[in-house]
Amino acid sequence: MAVKLLQQSVRPAPPPLTRPSARQKVIFHWWLTPDGKKYDGIICDGSVRSGKTVCMALSFTLWSMTQFTGENFAVCGKTIGSARRNVLEPMRKMLKGTNMTLHEKISANWFEICMGDRKNRYYLFGGRDESSAALIQGMTLAGVLFDECVLMPRSFVEQSAARCSVTGAKMWFNCNPSGSCHWFKTEWLDRACEKRLCTVHLTMDDNPSLSAAVKERYKRMYTGVFYDRFILGKWTQAEGAVYPMFDPAFHIVDTLPEKFTEYMISCDYGTVNPSSFGLWGKSGNSWYRISEYYYDSKASGLQRTDEEHYAALEKLSEEKNISAVIIDPSAASFIECVKRHRKYFVIRAENDVVTGIRKTADLLASGKLFFSKNCRDIIREFSEYSWENTFTDSPRKENDHAMDDMRYFVCEITKPEQPFFVASVERM
Repeated sequence: MAVKLLQQSVRPAPPPLTRPSARQKVIFHWWLTPDGKKYDGIICDGSVRSGKTVCMALSFTLWSMTQFTGENFAVCGKTIGSARRNVLEPMRKMLKGTNMTLHEKISANWFEICMGDRKNRYYLFGGRDESSAALIQGMTLAGVLFDECVLMPRSFVEQSAARCSVTGAKMWFNCNPSGSCHWFKTEWLDRACEKRLCTVHLTMDDNPSLSAAVKERYKRMYTGVFYDRFILGKWTQAEGAVYPMFDPAFHIVDTLPEKFTEYMISCDYGTVNPSSFGLWGKSGNSWYRISEYYYDSKASGLQRTDEEHYAALEKLSEEKNISAVIIDPSAASFIECVKRHRKYFVIRAENDVVTGIRKTADLLASGKLFFSKNCRDIIREFSEYSWENTFTDSPRKENDHAMDDMRYFVCEITKPEQPFFVASVERM
């Protein structure tokens, strides 16, 4: 019955991956095999651009629609926005031309899929922090799909998995590798047999839709620990320099471009600790750190007030048309000070450290981030910024203030475009 419905659901048009690789085929069919029926779920890990998300989304849809009707499911990302972008939108495209229809209730964060007389509802959840577990508590689910589960807190993932109490329910996990001691690896991947989970490991070579040129481009984007994780698909511990791809001969420039199309300022604020502000300009597809303000109260022996730091911010801007000032979200008093002057747009910075470091490493490796030779403090910190020798992905909390303001800036400029961007910006 399930096989017949599966064939009917894609009969009007072929699936997006007409020639999936052998490992991708496992994702599509694991739940149809005799062994698959014994599994309670699947873990798909591996490199970027290996087709994990697309294959998992399509297989999850076909499984849920052929095995159930009238049930509730959960689709989880780090945020609801990322779940909608990474899973729902590709799913919507894949279902075009089939006999399945998808209707979304945006305000309620759920969508329904209908196929003939079958209909199921799928709730979107964001596992952003420890408090997210309360959002899904109390639900009864027939299945859950976790997109990039290593980015979610353990409490949210395990609370969501515990909601799968309908007979025949299964859990679907996909992720890029993290550190070798990450809780998901030690508690789920390493114990997959014990937990009755099917495991599939993919690399870019398992994605037949990628050309050799595209694969090579992605390989150039990453270095160090991020190359091991996102290209080789290894669960590797971070160690050594945080940004080994930083090359002074390449990234430090003697002469800046004559014209910039946009300016931003990023701020890491400190009272006892140093404050670091950076002025950034965009030229073409690259951003340049034009100048900076760095004040260490310990070195000077004097603390500066919020107003004094604000005066330095105005001086740094050099009367340029600054599109946004991105500020350390914990700097509440300084944010209020800037707001009172009603001169700049303020954006509270994203403060996910590892994600910010990865995005910064991407821009450095791809040649889209450069630094004036006059920005001596950030250049100094590049040589001193290193990982802690622990089992967690944590940089040492020293010589990191310019590193932090740079990370805030990069997280902002690499955000996916939002339809209501202005709503996330506070008017000064």
